[in-house]
Amino acid sequence: MPHKPPEPLLDRKSAAKYLRVSPGTLAVWDCTKRYDLKPIKVGRSVRYRRSDLDKFLEQRLRA
Repeated sequence: MPHKPPEPLLDRKSAAKYLRVSPGTLAVWDCTKRYDLKPIKVGRSVRYRRSDLDKFLEQRLRA
């Protein structure tokens, strides 16, 4: 079975731009657990998988 390379992670600024919201909005969503974007803590940084952001967008489109 071929090894799949790991998915690149987006920092909060890039993830916010991808979702077309401000980094501050994304921070509030994470802090309040309003949406489960599955943030990954790397030290003091927060990262997001694009696939998790895509799932979030798909759910918003169906709602």
